[in-house]
Amino acid sequence: MAFLDSTVVTVALPAMEDELDTGLSGLQWIVNGYLVTLSALILLSGSLADRFGRVRLFMVGVAVFAAASALCVFAPTLEWLVAGRVLQGVGGALLTPGSLAILQAGFREEDRARAIGAWSGLTGVAAAVGPFVGGWLVQVGDWRLIFLINLPLAVAVLVITWWRVPESRDESAARRMDYPGALLGVVALGGITYALIQWGAVGGTPAVWTGAVVGVLALAAFVLVERASAAPMLPPGIFASPAFTVTNVATVLVYGSLGPLFFLLVIYLQEVGGYTPVAAGAASLPITALMLALSARSGRLAARIGPRPQLVVGPLLLAGGFLLLSRLDPGDSYVGGVLPGVLLVALGLSAAVAPLTATVLASAPQRQAGLASGVNNTFARGAQLIGVAGVPVVVGIGGTGGGAGGLEAGAETVARGFGPAMLLLAGACALAALCAAALPRGRMPGPAEAPVEEEVAEAPRPVGKGRATRFCGVSGPPMRACPGSSAGGARQTGREGSV
Repeated sequence: MAFLDSTVVTVALPAMEDELDTGLSGLQWIVNGYLVTLSALILLSGSLADRFGRVRLFMVGVAVFAAASALCVFAPTLEWLVAGRVLQGVGGALLTPGSLAILQAGFREEDRARAIGAWSGLTGVAAAVGPFVGGWLVQVGDWRLIFLINLPLAVAVLVITWWRVPESRDESAARRMDYPGALLGVVALGGITYALIQWGAVGGTPAVWTGAVVGVLALAAFVLVERASAAPMLPPGIFASPAFTVTNVATVLVYGSLGPLFFLLVIYLQEVGGYTPVAAGAASLPITALMLALSARSGRLAARIGPRPQLVVGPLLLAGGFLLLSRLDPGDSYVGGVLPGVLLVALGLSAAVAPLTATVLASAPQRQAGLASGVNNTFARGAQLIGVAGVPVVVGIGGTGGGAGGLEAGAETVARGFGPAMLLLAGACALAALCAAALPRGRMPGPAEAPVEEEVAEAPRPVGKGRATRFCGVSGPPMRACPGSSAGGARQTGREGSV
């Protein structure tokens, strides 16, 4: 449900725009309402699962996600729909890392790799079928159906989990949770996002400036709280490794470009190019297909020669794809206009995503692998959030009202701003390549307190008998362990018996 919704909603945005009589700012809130709470809470949820039970928290997340989906189905206005999306983000933050922790705690060590490989592969499948499912439901029925399909899935998951999945928890987990840090994270992301979106819609009003100030102050307070907390959600010490910091900066730039790409491309193709919802959803399918086919090979290559070459070449290919898309004209065909840029983006992502994740994991101590993975995933989703909110503002695309006279984000405005937006994203990816060039040559960089050879094992590796983990990193980097969780480590607790 969580990974399907991350791709299926984008395809339905133009239909939502028409029915809810909103402009681009409303569509930004539909996307970002989910990302605000997901980004801010995904790190905390791993610790909550360790303390209160991984299965219990997973079931709470599924139930919250289902309730939020029901709210989206029956939302009479944009405000209610955004509220449902915010609540979906809470549910997604609780269930996504919890599902991986359950696999790590519930399977024997010799079977765990295959189980996690299946988890990773199915997220890729969800990313692949999402645009088709969303486009088909919008075209033959109504956009509300994309949320309605979550309800029977949630019921089935809850029943199976209740009867068949053993509970596990970490008895040594910290008693104190970083609730202040989580709250400040939501306020910081929400305030900054509000200011960026509303600036494009109504300009620099007092409310917009207030949102900006509140967001920046909350971000500063978050840093101070994390430095002073006995059990911080985001320990500052994890950034002691230069390789970890540089790779996360590159992650922010790459994923901060992907969010606006998928957001603006599907709107451009439908409103300017005249594509149907199914065709617009299928336009980005080559990205998913190539990532599923090539990401595992890319990870193995990075483990052999080191991540630097791919982390330089990958973002440069992305930049080239954005440059080609910036020249897109309304009358261009898909094969001659859209496909070349999409293919370059796909190749760039295939080259970069697996080495990004492997480098993040290798440059942190092994005991902090779950935290390192969670930090990287959080940064990626936060970057998508800020990118979707900020890029349209910078290129002059915005608007609040619907209708022929009030819809500032009409076809003409989208067509005028799409090219400059792609150029801006190309610049961000070129900067990511420059950051990656600062990484040391050779094999995976290791943390200061551990030999490099020990951490190279964290790179993507074959899973099971001759099979490799395949993960489509369009919605976020792979999560190799539950963020903030000790699941899958040497010490396992819970009911006896493994799957």
